[in-house]
Amino acid sequence: MDKETARYIFVHFPNLLTSEEVKASRHAMYSEKLGDDDLEHSSRARSYRKRGLLTDDTAVLQLLKDGYDEFERRACERIMAQCPEKIFLNNCPQCNRLARTPYARQCRFCGYNWHDIIAAKFLLHSSFSITNRGFFIMGLITEGEVKKGQFLDLTMLGLAIKPKINSIERMRKIANGRPIPYIALGTDELGDEEMNYLKKKGSFATPLDVLKER
Repeated sequence: MDKETARYIFVHFPNLLTSEEVKASRHAMYSEKLGDDDLEHSSRARSYRKRGLLTDDTAVLQLLKDGYDEFERRACERIMAQCPEKIFLNNCPQCNRLARTPYARQCRFCGYNWHDIIAAKFLLHSSFSITNRGFFIMGLITEGEVKKGQFLDLTMLGLAIKPKINSIERMRKIANGRPIPYIALGTDELGDEEMNYLKKKGSFATPLDVLKER
């Protein structure tokens, strides 16, 4: 795996890292922040250790023994071997080069633009299941129009999934004494793991793309 692809996966799909990989990444970052400071005895090092930002766990440190780039590459190769279906490599439709982020719609290499597949923007508020009716993702439309048969792009949330919108329901919630006109997008294309992840995620501050096509 090349360095560019590994960095893309590591940065945009951190939920797929193991707890040891998260600790190793954090240890490497705060070790670099220390610079020339004594990693064992400086006041900053002691503070970082107290806050759990540095570790003495030999299993974690072993992951970094060949350098950070190699650690990152191996972590991403593990992810691709174990759960490739959870990774969305956002390749340009024209030149097939990897875009900067999973939700970019313009190629940084050839300049090709595919923003025209975006039908609307959806601001996530919450997600929930209703017995005998399915799973719903509730929020606000901030731009455009949502229709059944379109697709909600969840890659910005760290899920390489663009589930089809099977139903749209309107509901009102009272906030600060005012009714808020939410809509709930129903889908049957998510597994238990993805549904639980979204329920725990709750709201998200950046609008998600609703796509005309996957």
